[in-house]
Amino acid sequence: MNNQLNVEIPADSEVILGILNNSDSVLKRLYLAYFPMILQLVINNNGSEDDAKDIYQEAIIVLYNKVKRGDFELSSKLKTYIYSICRRLWLKRLKQMNRYGGDIKDFEDHLPVEDEVESHQDRDLQLNKMGEALGLLGEPCKTIIEDYYMHSKSMQDICERFGYTNADNAKTQKYKCLQRLKKLFFQQH
Repeated sequence: MNNQLNVEIPADSEVILGILNNSDSVLKRLYLAYFPMILQLVINNNGSEDDAKDIYQEAIIVLYNKVKRGDFELSSKLKTYIYSICRRLWLKRLKQMNRYGGDIKDFEDHLPVEDEVESHQDRDLQLNKMGEALGLLGEPCKTIIEDYYMHSKSMQDICERFGYTNADNAKTQKYKCLQRLKKLFFQQH
């Protein structure tokens, strides 16, 4: 908590540009700048420091994803936006734990951010389902999909790794694997 006194709070525009430019230093400063505010929110409302860290991490991910997608418009101070996301996430967590008494002790202004939180949670759910489908895919498809989509390897690299006669054959195999992955993914719904 004493970090707040030593941390230079980045300007809102600096944070947005930092996220767009993959700046680790801006993200670190953002983490330190507003965490004490979220810690106070969570501690004052039946939570622990670990709960506050989880909630703050999720809120930063929501902000990060929204900025990276290019559909983020800041209509308030960034501090208020982050507080609002954390507040909404904490209310949902309290309800899940049956510890929500119908009120939360606020000490900052907040915004209605239900849509952002819902879309973040929907996306997390979809990613988890995709991870499960990928786990069911089996080899060599799992590694081919991971190499191509997660590790950005070329079809030529995949061709050499798996011993295909040429990159077109590797591409055909990747297509078949992707179709199997889609089938597994949609079977889970």
